[in-house]
Amino acid sequence: MDSTPVLQALFDSLQARPRPEDVADLVLQLAKDLSLAEHAVLERAARGALRRGLQELTSMAEDFDRPVAPERQVRKAVELFQTARALSPAECADVEKVRVLVRQLAEEIHKTPGRSDFSEDRLSRKERKASGMEVSRRRYNKLFRFVCRFERKVERLAMEQRKYEAMRIAKSSLATRIRWTDFAASREAACFVAYFTARCNRRSVFTSQSQDAPFDDVARMLLTRFLRAPCREGWLAIAHVMPDLDIVRHLDGADRLALFGTWTAVLGELARLLERTWARSQFNRATMVVSRGDDSSTWNALAGAWNASRQGWLALVHALGMADVAEQLCFGKVMRLMAADVAAWHRADGGGLEPDTLVWAALPAPWEVFSGKVSCTRAQVVAVCRAHGVDPEAKHWTFPRHGRRAVPFKPTPELVHGVVVSHPELASMLRKAGWFSGKDVEPLPEDAPAVRVERDAAGSVRVVHADDKARD
Repeated sequence: MDSTPVLQALFDSLQARPRPEDVADLVLQLAKDLSLAEHAVLERAARGALRRGLQELTSMAEDFDRPVAPERQVRKAVELFQTARALSPAECADVEKVRVLVRQLAEEIHKTPGRSDFSEDRLSRKERKASGMEVSRRRYNKLFRFVCRFERKVERLAMEQRKYEAMRIAKSSLATRIRWTDFAASREAACFVAYFTARCNRRSVFTSQSQDAPFDDVARMLLTRFLRAPCREGWLAIAHVMPDLDIVRHLDGADRLALFGTWTAVLGELARLLERTWARSQFNRATMVVSRGDDSSTWNALAGAWNASRQGWLALVHALGMADVAEQLCFGKVMRLMAADVAAWHRADGGGLEPDTLVWAALPAPWEVFSGKVSCTRAQVVAVCRAHGVDPEAKHWTFPRHGRRAVPFKPTPELVHGVVVSHPELASMLRKAGWFSGKDVEPLPEDAPAVRVERDAAGSVRVVHADDKARD
């Protein structure tokens, strides 16, 4: 049996968001020579695959929300402008190609790029005639407005693409950048990478506790299988999704340097975006609790990507024998913004402010340290951590992640805005009705089952069940 289609499906899953159970089912089709114990571990996850029929559907999208390419605007540009050429869907998703098109449109109407004031930046009738434009004022105004809107659209698209890339890095490091040749070189590495990526890409559960760690006993078993017959390409693929110190140490010198360069470049881009986002925001650095008007989605995507990239960079610094660099250039983590209800939930459960937030608030802004505007040494970070009762190495402020411990496998729950729902059909109904969205809630359909909401002692929702008995 040709295993290439299954291997290709696993590779394609790196760009999407399948449930770990569905990836485990593919792995079971691909993995060879499984022992009885290994088969049992993998089967425990694979039995929940949609293909098996025990759960025939999921209410959750099996891909990430991707930026919307301006295909409609490009088609309209072709209608309106003589110099506009049609772009393929792939070209429409390429910001640079769309920028070239917009510049051509601006040149056609003799508009200066970026100058979009309707009162000050339009050409007069005399100027239009002098430039050879034989169009009416009404048509010129229409073209001018179109180019202005298109310019703004392209800049929003560029930012959305950066935000999307940041979100992917925050979830699964550089998994989307793994090359096919490295992925396909080792079947065992491919199985681990695909399954672990799916675990990393799971949605967060609304909880006052820590999230379920992605490295579970299934991932541990798959990694152990790779360790029996490791190869260079396999290590490189794994290092893209799990850049721990005990992983990147197995890379050869050239691969270490290349990956170090990649993480450095990613951090540089994130530093610029974080600085810009911080400058136009009014976040409370001491608490990092969301306030009205805060762009928490952008900030949290950038913060998550920074922390993941920082871990990869720090691991490569140590693997390359450059620990002295981290002694002098020790930029810290970036804290995510927390919803006010989650913060209140923490307090109701007897918790307080996360100590890492206190460390973050006391240290220089990480993007300023990275760019060289201010200094922050390892000794400074250690002193601040100890002042707030934080272990700087255990919490990865000064030393990279290594030696992960596997957690037991748990089935992927159906979630509606982070709240666990007992059945996918009920979850679809609740999502359409606006439950847990923070917006106005619509009535459920007449044929919907009765709903039972399970709460904790503080009154926060834990699970939502379909209560057919109550309906009867």
